[in-house]
Amino acid sequence: MSLISQSALPKKEVNKTKRDEPEVEEGNGADVDAQKLKKKKKRGEELVKKQVKEMKKLENFLFSSLYSPVEFGKEDNQVDADDTANGSDLFFTDRSADTVLTVYEEDAVDDFSEDETDLQIKPVWVDEEEEKTTVNIAKLNRLRKLRKEEEESVISGSEYVSRLRAHHIKLNPGTEWAQVDSKSKGDRFSDDELTDEENEYVANVLRTNEDLVVKSSSKLLPGHIEYSKLVDANIQDPSNGPIHSVQFHRNGQLLLTAGLDRKLRFFQVDGKRNTKIQSIFLEECPIRKASFLPDGSQVILSGRRKFFYSFDLVKAKVDRIGPLVGREEKSLEVFEVSPDSKLIAFVGNEGYILLVSTKTKQLVGTLKMNGTIRSLAFAKDGQHLLSAGGDGQVYHWDLRTMTCLHKGVDEGCINSSALCTSPGGTHFAAGSDSGIVNVYNREEFLGGKRKPIKTIANLTTKVDFMKFNHDSQILAICSNMKKSSLKLIHIPSYTVFSNFPSANTSLHYPRSIDFSPGGGFMAVGNAAGKVLLYKLHHYQHA
Repeated sequence: MSLISQSALPKKEVNKTKRDEPEVEEGNGADVDAQKLKKKKKRGEELVKKQVKEMKKLENFLFSSLYSPVEFGKEDNQVDADDTANGSDLFFTDRSADTVLTVYEEDAVDDFSEDETDLQIKPVWVDEEEEKTTVNIAKLNRLRKLRKEEEESVISGSEYVSRLRAHHIKLNPGTEWAQVDSKSKGDRFSDDELTDEENEYVANVLRTNEDLVVKSSSKLLPGHIEYSKLVDANIQDPSNGPIHSVQFHRNGQLLLTAGLDRKLRFFQVDGKRNTKIQSIFLEECPIRKASFLPDGSQVILSGRRKFFYSFDLVKAKVDRIGPLVGREEKSLEVFEVSPDSKLIAFVGNEGYILLVSTKTKQLVGTLKMNGTIRSLAFAKDGQHLLSAGGDGQVYHWDLRTMTCLHKGVDEGCINSSALCTSPGGTHFAAGSDSGIVNVYNREEFLGGKRKPIKTIANLTTKVDFMKFNHDSQILAICSNMKKSSLKLIHIPSYTVFSNFPSANTSLHYPRSIDFSPGGGFMAVGNAAGKVLLYKLHHYQHA
């Protein structure tokens, strides 16, 4: 037996050994390199995981588990495994306000349930000292309102805080729409629950273009009238004689003044400067009366002369008219202009009323009453004329038929001195030499009722002038025989405004009064040549 044969293995063992030994091929070097790369890659992945783990730990430490809250009972490896499994490294859920949102979500759910519960939010911080502190609410006056019982004095700090909060809510209830349960309360405004009257009112509001908000003080109250004294209306050119006429133009800004100094003046009234616009001198006639035509186109002027004047505002031209054909009157100082601007009624001799056309300036008719005539007043858009005089009776004339409709005695009057009708023609006032002013309902007077609605006896001398304002809530009466003898009457109650004129104010001898078309201004002309201007605060427009 050779040496080789002695050391040789059996055939079975040789085959087994061959199976156990790795096969070495020509490409064995490439496999070794691949294995090295796998190991290197594995080590890199482990390093990355370790770095990620460290970063998360740092984030958790800095931001109090803002992005990945720690779950107690789990190990770090388990947490990492869960995060890796979820694959949510690039996306996260902000759960920082979970506790607050949960409260609101629960409350929102409860709002839709049948049994609603109040919103309760736990306080963020509680002061433990409140329970230990006591407050004596009976000691200080400002804290006594927090007591629930009269004998209560000392309460705990927490109870004191809750009562302060309750008192604040009581004083500041807030608005209904801001309340949590405002949704259910708002249902009461649904269209189904509106009544027919409310629906009709809403429809009317939507159809109109008028102001929705109306000043609550549209009705003038009696007793006191709010007013202010302004700069005199003729401050830039006072008159050298008594003022006999003041009147506002229909635009509410232009004011005319006229008097015995023979000058007709125009002022632009604003209550501050009252700029003078123009003055006209009538050499032959001291002016006793001047009046705009209601349409604002002309001014009629007259005095104790056989003639009168017409001033055209557009052409700035003065025309002298008269004497009237067939008449012998030596004075045309008393006249009235019809509301339709068609006629001028002059007081003539022996009870005659002279009717002159405003267009032709010619006499178109006459009316005759018993006794002498002293005052005139138009009513009902110029179709009716009132007159009164020395017989103490008031005449109603129909200018369409030129006949007397009615005449009646003015109660308690011997000699009538002034007449005035309200803008609507429903009332008229009659003044007498004795200072008595009777206010009548015109329709009732025409129907035969002789009793006045009210007798005003606040003047003690002859009534010379009376004037209603634009809405017939104020009647101004004056006498030029006594200083400051002017009164403002509240028509709905027929009482005098006690604060006008004031005790320390002198109106001198008032001669004429006028209210602006909107009622905001009142002008008073006196014998001293001044035109006093007042602002009536109840009215918003001039």
